[in-house]
Amino acid sequence: MQKISCIVLAGGKSHRLGRDKAFLEIGGTPLIERVTERLKQVGDEVLLVTNNLEPFAYLQLPVIKDVHPGQGVLGGLYTGLRTARHQYSLVVACDMPFLDPKLLRYMVILAPGHDVVIPCVRGMYEPLHAIYSQDCVDPIERVLAQGKRRIVDFFPAVRVRYVSEEEVSILDPQLLSFFNINTPEDLSRARQLAASGL
Repeated sequence: MQKISCIVLAGGKSHRLGRDKAFLEIGGTPLIERVTERLKQVGDEVLLVTNNLEPFAYLQLPVIKDVHPGQGVLGGLYTGLRTARHQYSLVVACDMPFLDPKLLRYMVILAPGHDVVIPCVRGMYEPLHAIYSQDCVDPIERVLAQGKRRIVDFFPAVRVRYVSEEEVSILDPQLLSFFNINTPEDLSRARQLAASGL
């Protein structure tokens, strides 16, 4: 199978939770460790992009400082792609406790011939559960220079493969891959799901 880099965007403090989401415990394990352990089942390189390097040092993974701080996830994506070893990178957020390696491997299989492989679920794109090629770097740089910050802003310049909800549901019927933690209620639900064995 195609070799792939994995990039985790670990932005920092959550205003709604009042602390860094990456270190919340889910099933007795810090969230960032749950995420990186699942990614290690898919890629042979795992990188973290953050503005706060020190707390992540214990993971013994490459931790890269965002070269475009203040530019949101698009700046983080650009930083990760510039550092990644492989042609394709799987990019996820640090607050997704139920990533499914089977779904991620399916997306890797779809990648050749495309620059972006992105699920569309419940009518929404999932840009932080997607694959990007090195050919995205220049288009991202151009939209950042124009002051744009949405990931989809550079899509017209690249080849995009959308993954339908029907495709996703075959491997992840509950769509839990896209569950992320933004509120205390999300955290409580994640802990309940983890306690059930997920």
